[in-house]
Amino acid sequence: IQKRWRGYYVRKYIHNYYALKKYLEAIAVNNAIVRNELQAYAEMKENEEKRKDLEKKEKEKKYQARKMHYLLSTEQIAGIYNSPFRKSPDPMELLLRKSKPLSHRQQQMTSLTRELYDWPTCRRPPAFSTTQPLPPTGRQKPQGPFRDTAEVLRQRYKPLEPTLRVAASINSQEKAREEMKREEWRNRIHDNEFLPFSSYHKNEKYNPSIHRSGKYGQETYGIKHFREVQPKKWIADK
Repeated sequence: IQKRWRGYYVRKYIHNYYALKKYLEAIAVNNAIVRNELQAYAEMKENEEKRKDLEKKEKEKKYQARKMHYLLSTEQIAGIYNSPFRKSPDPMELLLRKSKPLSHRQQQMTSLTRELYDWPTCRRPPAFSTTQPLPPTGRQKPQGPFRDTAEVLRQRYKPLEPTLRVAASINSQEKAREEMKREEWRNRIHDNEFLPFSSYHKNEKYNPSIHRSGKYGQETYGIKHFREVQPKKWIADK
């Protein structure tokens, strides 16, 4: 009777099969919901990365079109992207027509900014090329005491070196005084406890002074005599 009763009680109240089955079904539904949300988030991130890559490629293509605007077709001569053997012009030709050409000054500034990619952070001085480019045909070097271009650019774009007054904080003096006060207050604390009982120091050994323990004792000048006398070094008795 006890065996039958214990089996019935355990199956009914302790290890309930139907309650466990219902709990596992709820866990499975929750896992499916979480998986769907994670998959949707991963797809969203992937689409965002693809969109950024497309925008970057489109921007680079537009920059190349502005840079190579001289390859545009004219009324007399067809460009390399507008071949007469094609039925329709190349998409690059249409992009060249829509884009605005880069000026020579903008191209120089673009190349300079690419070399000075970490200039705003002032992490390191810009590395300018010291090699002299070849002068263009039919153009002579200007006469006069002109400095080197690399040296001028190095001086122009050198990192900021603020003075001590600019770099220091406004409240640096007050902070230093507070730090001195805290240091003085901290040094006043003595770690060794004062124990005035006579039995506490009985096991400590006496450490004699250096002047008393060694063979090189303390000088007696000013204690026993004030003038050293050496009769052996006298030339005469006087």
